[in-house]
Amino acid sequence: MRQVNLRALDLNLLVPLDLLLDHRSVTAAARAANMSQPAMSRALGRLRATLRDPLLARGRDGLVPTPAAQALHPALKRILSEVQDLVSRRPFTPAEWRGAVRIAATDHQTTLLLPHLMRRIAQDAPGLDVTVLPFVAPMLDELRDGRLHLTFGIEENAVPPGLRQEPLYRDTFVTLLRAGHPALADWTVERFAALPHVLVTVLGVGRGAYDEELARRGLSRRVALRLPHFAAAMEVVARTDLVVTLPRTIALRHAASLGLATAEPPIRRPAFTTTTIWPDVLDADPGITWLRGIIREEAAAIEGVVPLRPATPRCPGSTAQPAHASRTRPSRAP
Repeated sequence: MRQVNLRALDLNLLVPLDLLLDHRSVTAAARAANMSQPAMSRALGRLRATLRDPLLARGRDGLVPTPAAQALHPALKRILSEVQDLVSRRPFTPAEWRGAVRIAATDHQTTLLLPHLMRRIAQDAPGLDVTVLPFVAPMLDELRDGRLHLTFGIEENAVPPGLRQEPLYRDTFVTLLRAGHPALADWTVERFAALPHVLVTVLGVGRGAYDEELARRGLSRRVALRLPHFAAAMEVVARTDLVVTLPRTIALRHAASLGLATAEPPIRRPAFTTTTIWPDVLDADPGITWLRGIIREEAAAIEGVVPLRPATPRCPGSTAQPAHASRTRPSRAP
């Protein structure tokens, strides 16, 4: 029965199906496939009949994949990637890469890594286009199915199924205050808790890690400002009596230019590990593997990072080594 069904299936429809689910538009999918819109509409009709599912339904803002379509899309991407590798049998060459990648990141990663990453891409893969987006919760679905190619997180947290991660570097926390802040003369955990704080939170919700530590001591703090931007948080602290506790790598990069004083948090926390996160469906993709490799190399050179133990292998000849996989979620600030 399986053999008969496969013979009855037009495998040429798989590419239009992938484009339709990526673009969620018949017109855009037709353009990407270099087909006419009527031809793509006919392909969608045949796919619906073959798979016995509408696949795309009209929603408020355009076409929306059905649950069945969402479930098959990751497997479809894997199959098409494997077929492409099977028929091409060509080694990946960054200089020949013509495409686009979408990365979700905070201004922490963009400040520390993006200038160096783009220098490497301009040098080694000049045909690659990069789009950087702020991370928001719904992007997890885009990450799982490969429409978003890469993001960053913290290894000590846990990511949803369907994602993988590898460590980049270890980091610690430091508290920033404006120069001359009166709290510097009496820097105790009680004074720390009594200060108005800025909390950088990527998703705009939740508590920081230091709130849990303060609660264990019977203390709490007032979070006077929540925002998703590290740079803006430091600008606010430089002009007010608010304080912020941030990863050391980003804090020390801007402290001197903003006239900020630094203090060790009165509650010591262990170092944490920043990671890259990518979808299972792109784990074998040679372009994404190469990109992860150069990110790993540039991250190791960030000033102030704590080296990984054991050290992550460097990427020989700009080709990434296979990474170990684990489960985690995008990070939160303290």
